[in-house]
Amino acid sequence: MKRNLLSGAAWGCIAASIFMAGAPLAAQEQAEASPEEEQGINTIVVTAQKRSQNIQDVPIAISAFDGGALGERAVANVSQLASLSPNVNLDTGVSFSASTAVLAASIRGIGASDFAFNIDPAVGVYIDGVYLARSVGANQDLLDVERIEILKGPQGTLFGRNTIGGAVSIVTRDPGKTFGVRGDLTVGRFDLFQARATVDIPLAENLYSSVSFDVKTRDGYARRLPFPDARAQNSRPFTAYPAAGYESPAREGDEDNRTFRGKLKYDGDTVRLTLTGDYARNQATAPTKLLQTTNGDPGGLFANLYNTCISTPTSQLATIGLLNACNSSGTQLPSRRRNETFPVNRLYTLAGVNADADPTNDLLPYDSRFITDDIDTTYANGNNFSDLTNWGITLNAEVDLTDDLLLKSITAYRQSDWTSGLDGDGSPLNISTYSFDQQQEQFSQELQLVGSALDDRLNYVLGAYYFRESGSLTDFVIAGEGIYVIDGPNYLATDAYAGFGQIDFSFSDLLSVTIGGRYTRENKSFEGGQQELSGLFYKLAGAPCSDLAGNIFPNAVLPNGQTCRVANNYPDPNNPLRLYPGGINELSFSDFSPKIGVQLQPGEDLLIYGSWSEGYKTGGWTTRYSTPQTFVSDFEPEEASTFEVGLKSTLLNRRLQINAALFYTDYNGIQLNFQEGGSPTIANVGDGRIKGAELEVVAEPVDGLSLNFALGYTDAVYTSLDPAVAVTSGPNALQAGAVVGSTLPKTPEWKINFSPRYEFNLGNGGTIVLLGDYTFISEQTNNVERTFVLNRPAVSLLNASIAYRDPEERYTVTLGGTNLTDERYVASGTAIPAFGAIIGQFSRPTEWYLRMGFQF
Repeated sequence: MKRNLLSGAAWGCIAASIFMAGAPLAAQEQAEASPEEEQGINTIVVTAQKRSQNIQDVPIAISAFDGGALGERAVANVSQLASLSPNVNLDTGVSFSASTAVLAASIRGIGASDFAFNIDPAVGVYIDGVYLARSVGANQDLLDVERIEILKGPQGTLFGRNTIGGAVSIVTRDPGKTFGVRGDLTVGRFDLFQARATVDIPLAENLYSSVSFDVKTRDGYARRLPFPDARAQNSRPFTAYPAAGYESPAREGDEDNRTFRGKLKYDGDTVRLTLTGDYARNQATAPTKLLQTTNGDPGGLFANLYNTCISTPTSQLATIGLLNACNSSGTQLPSRRRNETFPVNRLYTLAGVNADADPTNDLLPYDSRFITDDIDTTYANGNNFSDLTNWGITLNAEVDLTDDLLLKSITAYRQSDWTSGLDGDGSPLNISTYSFDQQQEQFSQELQLVGSALDDRLNYVLGAYYFRESGSLTDFVIAGEGIYVIDGPNYLATDAYAGFGQIDFSFSDLLSVTIGGRYTRENKSFEGGQQELSGLFYKLAGAPCSDLAGNIFPNAVLPNGQTCRVANNYPDPNNPLRLYPGGINELSFSDFSPKIGVQLQPGEDLLIYGSWSEGYKTGGWTTRYSTPQTFVSDFEPEEASTFEVGLKSTLLNRRLQINAALFYTDYNGIQLNFQEGGSPTIANVGDGRIKGAELEVVAEPVDGLSLNFALGYTDAVYTSLDPAVAVTSGPNALQAGAVVGSTLPKTPEWKINFSPRYEFNLGNGGTIVLLGDYTFISEQTNNVERTFVLNRPAVSLLNASIAYRDPEERYTVTLGGTNLTDERYVASGTAIPAFGAIIGQFSRPTEWYLRMGFQF
């Protein structure tokens, strides 16, 4: 089959764009430059290939930003980088979560959008060379950052597993060699207050330290409203059910974050040691909006069952076999949250409460009455909280073995502790609620041997890597006002080993080649403890498995000699409510990720390259079962093979820089979430084909004026699908479903950014900086099912700021605004029709800020 990288229309658009200006590239550090060079575009130095290189000499599609550029554009966390880099999607918040600390990252159509322990990221996030294994906490606050590099396409050779889509590398600033203080104070809309500072403290000759902190608070912008119906008072409090915690704020979308980092660096002649410790407490929530109810829809299982229970006389419920299920709801066995135990038999009656002669016990039906007209209001009164504690220690050691050979070691330990709760039904009822309790720790050790030979014609990197992760994640899910209650403790551990290498050899000034590869071996273990505490399936079976009072009898003997537990597929004789088969499950994976590249450099300021690379994302198990299972379903790794050609050029005496890339990816064994009834399921849904292009341009036509332009085009579609997944996902009245030829989720076809910046001097020697950021993103889907109300329309986003810098450059005052056109769109959402509700999280509204920066 012929591979057409781009359509004619796309080529025409890109060709026209080359004559425009701009690209969001910024320097790690500036090399010493002549006066002519200082008037042009800054030299950009990155470490994408584990050694310092001018970005224009690196045959990889990279977007890079330094701390100054991030500050000017009010980029405070990783997710806010997305608008500046083509074909990059970085959303805060994912399905089931009320937390903005969770990062849903995808690059060139490859990503992941869940935080469950059984799902690994497809885009690796690194901080000072240390891989962050979980998407929880990956949306890092950018405190005292030296630079950020976004690498696109599979990065398996040098970065390893779970970088099939790309990598985001955060490099924090090293301590200065002289005493200094820098920071800023910011106020803004919704009572925003932020204070950041870094103090550089020299301790002795060759020994330096720094301490940084960031404190940020902001009120929520979404309001919770009391529902105007007295029956709302009859609903059970959300605290009656097991959860990871209990917090019901008056507003949603608030922030209360604390981040600290300390660094100690020894800089000897041949030995350099950097010890870093960081701690962060993140309590920031994402407002959740009820978009659609599924009561009345054939798939709206628990909403329909709840409505039937409360509205039908008990005599009729008995006739249709539902009285057992309706006559009680709640927990039959204890549920554990950390070291707390919820009591047994917290049972309640729903049966016929609206059909009896007593109006005082009436309950509200669940339907569309709870959808408000304002996207920033909700009738929810249950949980909305997120509390993440994240800390780590890293030792980075470098030893110059010779002038041409460097040995580098990165040793790191990290730990996180996260609880989160979400009212997922937008009502005073408990129809669809979720909360989570995650504890995770990881240790990694990486060794690199970086060298050159043959008068720098040969450059090489050899390395070894070890990674260990363990932790637990407990899911708490309440559906149908306690008709269905999930308590799902899960435990996971991973050991991974890798060896890697890459060589770059120059045959001449014109021609060079790159050859690399990485072998990875990993062993994973998992134990699932998912249990359904209400005993629903015993109740639906009726006598003798349950009685009309809602009591269950798992060991009752049936006429065929089986017990009720065995007949209903409950797998654990020691826990009759456990859904997940007992025992520890184990999987092992191995992978070799190669890379081959050819580079042509016709001139000092022109690089043409082509490459082929592969990457993979590890496999695992489905963990969130909603029905009893007798065996465990696992899924295989996903793999990507990418061909890329690109050009990097610096023209017109360093006044114009044009970087462009074309890519084609075969994407196999795609791992995506989809719904099977009430079970969020992950599986290898099929294969895909991705092709596209990127163009990044920066121009400085006159002194003081820079024009930045970035364009991304992606055509990412399924080429084959598992028929069972396609049928389960739709089509129906709620969603289009995944079909062959449909676009992969979170993948807009077009993305454009234009960022002009103008700096001019005043008569007193001060400086004014005017900055604008315009981003266009075409329409996209937010989930694999292509749920209609979750689809994201095309949007245009506008940010702008004006800054004054004093003549001595001791302080800067900036007034700015974000989302000035007040574009509101669904950034993420949760669609489980069986639970009765489809909810979404909208982008933030227009906000202003006033910042005063200082340094001395």
